Amino acid sequence: MKITPKNIIYHELINLKTRILQYSDQSLVGVEGIVIDETLKTLTIESNEHGRIMVFKANGVFEFVLPSGKSVVIKGHSIIGRPWDRLKKMLIAKGE
Repeated sequence: MKITPKNIIYHELINLKTRILQYSDQSLVGVEGIVIDETLKTLTIESNEHGRIMVFKANGVFEFVLPSGKSVVIKGHSIIGRPWDRLKKMLIAKGE
């Protein structure tokens, strides 16, 4: 399934470019990098400027750049969960 702005919350976020737009720790706002790991509640971002940082999904708003080049803004609470668990929720909602 191709990643689109409508279905990004059901996809794995690893290897997507991201930027932190809002975060509970203001020093992390504006950090840009590549998502290198994703867990139930966290993202690990590899940033040229800041190295590897782990952030809680629920504490932020993130901008992701899709493979198509489109940008999409996601509130962190909507991506809480492992990617396969988020996909299961989508399939259950569709009745598949």
